Amino acid sequence: MKDFFKTLFACLVALGVFVVGFVFLFVGFVAVVGGSSEPPVPSKAVLVVDLDMNLLDHASAPGVSESLQTALQGEKSRTLALATAVAAVDRAAADERIVGLYITSNLVPAGYGSGPAALRELRGALQRFKAKKPVLAYNVDWAKRDYYLASVASPLFVNPAGRVEMNGLASETTFFGDALQKFGVQVQVTRVGKYKSAVEPFLLNRMSDPSREQMQMLLDDLWTEWKTTVAPDRKLTPEALQALADDKGMLLPEEAQVAGLVDRVASFDEVIEELKKLSGTDSENKSFNQVDLAAYAGTEVRPGKGKNRIAVVYAEGEIVNGEGRSDQVGGDRLSRELRKLRQDPDVKAVVLRVNSPGGSASASDLIQREVILTQKTKPLVVSMGTYAASGGYWISAYADRIFAAPNTLTGSIGVFGLLPNFQKLANDLGVTFDGVQTARMATLGTVTRPQGEAELARIQALTDRIYEQFLDKVSEGRKLDREKLKEIAQGRVWSGVQAQKLGLVDELGTLEDAARFAAEKAGVDKDYRMDMPKGRKSFAEQLAESLNEEARPKARSSVDVLLADVQHQVEVLRSLNDPAGVYARMPFEVSIH
Repeated sequence: MKDFFKTLFACLVALGVFVVGFVFLFVGFVAVVGGSSEPPVPSKAVLVVDLDMNLLDHASAPGVSESLQTALQGEKSRTLALATAVAAVDRAAADERIVGLYITSNLVPAGYGSGPAALRELRGALQRFKAKKPVLAYNVDWAKRDYYLASVASPLFVNPAGRVEMNGLASETTFFGDALQKFGVQVQVTRVGKYKSAVEPFLLNRMSDPSREQMQMLLDDLWTEWKTTVAPDRKLTPEALQALADDKGMLLPEEAQVAGLVDRVASFDEVIEELKKLSGTDSENKSFNQVDLAAYAGTEVRPGKGKNRIAVVYAEGEIVNGEGRSDQVGGDRLSRELRKLRQDPDVKAVVLRVNSPGGSASASDLIQREVILTQKTKPLVVSMGTYAASGGYWISAYADRIFAAPNTLTGSIGVFGLLPNFQKLANDLGVTFDGVQTARMATLGTVTRPQGEAELARIQALTDRIYEQFLDKVSEGRKLDREKLKEIAQGRVWSGVQAQKLGLVDELGTLEDAARFAAEKAGVDKDYRMDMPKGRKSFAEQLAESLNEEARPKARSSVDVLLADVQHQVEVLRSLNDPAGVYARMPFEVSIH
């Protein structure tokens, strides 16, 4: 026994020495990573805009657990904050060390980032750069998303083995109604608004007529914006692009050149030679002198030097109760941020940037309360990104002014409740449920059996009440006639263009336009700066990226896309954590391609 304790003590001492040594090494590694400076920019450099990234409104740093989980999964897409990217491109246009800009792409990221509204803002920066310096673009295959940006370039290259996608927009919804029935999972719903189609994938096997109607109108608006934006840079007409979409859809390189979609058909090595002529040759790598957009931008937005602060706060992702993850809008977290800004005398105005399809009704209301209190204290302006729908619109309604992009998806003023139960599935597997209760409504919302008629009626009454509150708030905040509002609500999603006509938004403009208006309303438009969250990557995220250096995502097959679609649906279901089970959220699937 004495020898046992000696051995145990020796092991503990050795373990302690190991832990202490590891801590010192870990701290040293943190210092090395955290102390790294911005990469040098060659005297004649081309700014490389690699569209293999998720362009988020605000690339916030994840927590340690999220970073480790990402590392273990072995796949991570690059992220960059939209404002950071736009500021970097604008800065490069005036930087004497930057002689041109090169656009390339291999992948199409998924998520709420890189949506139409974000791409439109980045495209504006690319056009401003082109007015001063050359912009080139090359890819093997140009998808519509990337071509929307690359169409700014001249020359625009495509590989001899590649293609150019020109087939219009489409939106497909995955329906699980029949599958859930086969598995014995029953779903009951409560909803208000005939266009509130968020519950349909779990009930039906096809789109309802109202859902089809709203999606067709929405896609028509987005496609019109795409054509009218791209056509002038390619010296074409929107009608010519429509004809290509109707007749060809996918163009071979030579066809794309004849049609004017690209300037040259060239291999990668030929494009490199063109870039070398522009910038010279990097003696170390034998390539052209270059600096990546993310590296050039650094890790934070560089605001102006104005004295007065116009604070920008972000609501990006699903709206959930509590703190939420870094890619979600936590009701408690965002409310706390707004409260701090409201109470800060140095903040002269607040710009709330919304890029959210909505989510928890109670969390949305919690955030909206802080929006109202802030708006009473100082100017509060909303800038809408790609999504500002349902709960995303709920938190926007009381702003002094709402700015949206033409291709913003907004509105969706409606609510729903989703009530799955697994009784049949469990019974088929030999699992049963039994219990006792002290009131008829004691098991309201249980997933072990279908809701009874009285229970379902009660939940519907709660849903109706929240919808009426939604209408009241939008009517008051936007100063819209309530009866007129009921006609354009019904859960319908509108484009930014249509939303402006209906009075749901005030102006079509960018984040900077919103900040400029906020500064004017605060009376500080002559001397202000946009004060944005730094978005600096945590050490945990940097560590995760270093572990994944060789685990960059590969081009996805159609099967990968389908599996990702199903996984996204599961993630959305996991985010439904409203205590009352009632949600102000736009349709689950607005997957546009």
